[in-house]
Amino acid sequence: MDDFIVARALHVLAVLMWIGGVGFVTCVVMPSIRRHDDAAQRMEAFGRIERRFAPQARLWVLLAGASGFWMIYRAQMWDRFEDLRFWWMHAMVCLWLFFALMLFVVEPLLGHRPSNRAAEPAARFRRLEWVHRLLLLLAVVTVLGAVAGSHGLF
Repeated sequence: MDDFIVARALHVLAVLMWIGGVGFVTCVVMPSIRRHDDAAQRMEAFGRIERRFAPQARLWVLLAGASGFWMIYRAQMWDRFEDLRFWWMHAMVCLWLFFALMLFVVEPLLGHRPSNRAAEPAARFRRLEWVHRLLLLLAVVTVLGAVAGSHGLF
Protein backbone atom coordinates (compact mmCIF):
# COMPACT_ATOMS: atom_id res chain seq x y z
CA MET A 1 0.00 0.00 0.00
CA ASP A 2 3.01 2.32 -0.14
CA ASP A 3 1.91 3.37 -3.61
CA PHE A 4 -1.42 4.52 -2.16
CA ILE A 5 0.33 6.63 0.48
CA VAL A 6 2.56 8.20 -2.17
CA ALA A 7 -0.47 8.83 -4.40
CA ARG A 8 -2.33 10.48 -1.52
CA ALA A 9 0.65 12.70 -0.68
CA LEU A 10 1.02 13.71 -4.34
CA HIS A 11 -2.73 14.30 -4.56
CA VAL A 12 -2.73 16.63 -1.54
CA LEU A 13 0.29 18.51 -2.91
CA ALA A 14 -1.27 18.84 -6.36
CA VAL A 15 -4.61 20.06 -5.00
CA LEU A 16 -2.83 22.51 -2.69
CA MET A 17 -0.85 24.00 -5.58
CA TRP A 18 -3.78 23.94 -8.04
CA ILE A 19 -6.47 25.43 -5.81
CA GLY A 20 -3.93 27.68 -4.11
CA GLY A 21 -3.09 29.02 -7.55
CA VAL A 22 -6.77 29.59 -8.31
CA GLY A 23 -7.06 31.45 -5.01
CA PHE A 24 -3.98 33.56 -5.72
CA VAL A 25 -5.18 34.52 -9.20
CA THR A 26 -8.71 35.23 -7.96
CA CYS A 27 -7.91 37.09 -4.74
CA VAL A 28 -4.61 38.81 -5.60
CA VAL A 29 -3.80 38.97 -9.32
CA MET A 30 -7.20 39.91 -10.71
CA PRO A 31 -7.99 42.62 -8.11
CA SER A 32 -4.50 44.05 -8.64
CA ILE A 33 -5.04 44.19 -12.40
CA ARG A 34 -8.47 45.78 -11.88
CA ARG A 35 -6.99 48.50 -9.64
CA HIS A 36 -3.82 49.27 -11.57
CA ASP A 37 -4.53 48.66 -15.23
CA ASP A 38 -6.70 50.66 -17.59
CA ALA A 39 -9.98 48.86 -18.34
CA ALA A 40 -9.02 48.40 -21.99
CA GLN A 41 -5.70 46.76 -21.00
CA ARG A 42 -6.90 44.36 -18.29
CA MET A 43 -7.27 41.30 -20.49
CA GLU A 44 -3.84 41.89 -21.97
CA ALA A 45 -2.31 42.22 -18.49
CA PHE A 46 -4.08 39.05 -17.36
CA GLY A 47 -2.86 37.22 -20.47
CA ARG A 48 0.77 38.14 -19.74
CA ILE A 49 0.52 36.67 -16.25
CA GLU A 50 -1.54 33.67 -17.32
CA ARG A 51 0.98 32.64 -19.99
CA ARG A 52 3.55 32.10 -17.25
CA PHE A 53 1.07 30.57 -14.81
CA ALA A 54 -0.81 28.17 -17.13
CA PRO A 55 1.99 25.56 -17.47
CA GLN A 56 2.12 25.21 -13.68
CA ALA A 57 -1.67 24.92 -13.50
CA ARG A 58 -1.59 22.20 -16.17
CA LEU A 59 1.03 20.25 -14.23
CA TRP A 60 -0.88 20.37 -10.93
CA VAL A 61 -4.26 19.57 -12.52
CA LEU A 62 -2.72 16.63 -14.38
CA LEU A 63 -1.04 15.33 -11.21
CA ALA A 64 -4.23 15.78 -9.13
CA GLY A 65 -6.23 13.82 -11.69
CA ALA A 66 -3.67 11.05 -12.12
CA SER A 67 -3.15 10.56 -8.39
CA GLY A 68 -6.88 10.77 -7.65
CA PHE A 69 -7.83 8.23 -10.27
CA TRP A 70 -4.96 5.97 -9.17
CA MET A 71 -6.29 5.99 -5.58
CA ILE A 72 -9.82 5.21 -6.79
CA TYR A 73 -8.50 2.36 -8.94
CA ARG A 74 -6.06 0.98 -6.37
CA ALA A 75 -8.54 1.00 -3.46
CA GLN A 76 -11.48 -0.08 -5.67
CA MET A 77 -13.57 2.94 -4.64
CA TRP A 78 -15.71 3.02 -7.79
CA ASP A 79 -18.83 2.15 -5.78
CA ARG A 80 -18.56 5.48 -3.95
CA PHE A 81 -19.83 7.16 -7.10
CA GLU A 82 -23.11 5.27 -6.63
CA ASP A 83 -23.64 6.67 -3.11
CA LEU A 84 -24.58 10.34 -2.68
CA ARG A 85 -23.04 10.34 0.80
CA PHE A 86 -19.76 10.57 -1.10
CA TRP A 87 -20.87 13.73 -2.91
CA TRP A 88 -17.39 15.21 -2.66
CA MET A 89 -16.06 12.48 -4.95
CA HIS A 90 -18.49 13.65 -7.63
CA ALA A 91 -17.55 17.27 -6.92
CA MET A 92 -13.81 16.52 -7.22
CA VAL A 93 -14.22 14.77 -10.55
CA CYS A 94 -16.51 17.50 -11.94
CA LEU A 95 -14.19 20.30 -10.82
CA TRP A 96 -11.15 18.46 -12.17
CA LEU A 97 -12.90 17.74 -15.47
CA PHE A 98 -13.85 21.40 -15.91
CA PHE A 99 -10.30 22.63 -15.24
CA ALA A 100 -8.76 19.89 -17.38
CA LEU A 101 -11.01 20.80 -20.31
CA MET A 102 -10.26 24.50 -19.89
CA LEU A 103 -6.50 24.08 -19.55
CA PHE A 104 -5.92 21.30 -22.08
CA VAL A 105 -8.66 21.84 -24.68
CA VAL A 106 -10.48 25.19 -24.62
CA GLU A 107 -7.61 27.60 -23.90
CA PRO A 108 -5.13 25.98 -26.31
CA LEU A 109 -7.73 25.98 -29.07
CA LEU A 110 -9.44 29.30 -28.43
CA GLY A 111 -7.18 31.28 -26.13
CA HIS A 112 -8.79 34.46 -24.85
CA ARG A 113 -10.21 35.63 -28.13
CA PRO A 114 -13.02 38.13 -27.83
CA SER A 115 -16.47 36.66 -28.25
CA ASN A 116 -19.31 38.43 -30.02
CA ARG A 117 -21.23 38.79 -26.76
CA ALA A 118 -18.51 40.63 -24.87
CA ALA A 119 -16.04 42.08 -27.33
CA GLU A 120 -15.16 44.91 -24.95
CA PRO A 121 -12.10 44.02 -22.84
CA ALA A 122 -13.51 45.53 -19.63
CA ALA A 123 -16.66 43.40 -19.88
CA ARG A 124 -14.62 40.29 -20.67
CA PHE A 125 -12.40 40.91 -17.66
CA ARG A 126 -15.43 41.37 -15.36
CA ARG A 127 -16.88 38.09 -16.62
CA LEU A 128 -13.52 36.36 -16.15
CA GLU A 129 -13.34 37.65 -12.56
CA TRP A 130 -16.85 36.41 -11.85
CA VAL A 131 -16.05 32.96 -13.25
CA HIS A 132 -12.84 32.75 -11.18
CA ARG A 133 -14.74 33.68 -8.00
CA LEU A 134 -17.37 31.04 -8.69
CA LEU A 135 -14.72 28.39 -9.41
CA LEU A 136 -12.82 29.29 -6.24
CA LEU A 137 -16.01 28.99 -4.18
CA LEU A 138 -16.79 25.59 -5.71
CA ALA A 139 -13.20 24.47 -5.16
CA VAL A 140 -13.19 25.52 -1.50
CA VAL A 141 -16.51 23.74 -0.84
CA THR A 142 -15.15 20.66 -2.62
CA VAL A 143 -11.89 20.63 -0.64
CA LEU A 144 -13.71 21.13 2.67
CA GLY A 145 -16.19 18.39 1.77
CA ALA A 146 -13.44 16.00 0.67
CA VAL A 147 -11.37 16.45 3.82
CA ALA A 148 -14.38 16.27 6.15
CA GLY A 149 -15.99 13.40 4.26
CA SER A 150 -12.85 11.31 3.95
CA HIS A 151 -12.42 11.61 7.72
CA GLY A 152 -15.95 10.39 8.44
CA LEU A 153 -17.98 13.57 8.96
CA PHE A 154 -20.62 12.57 6.40
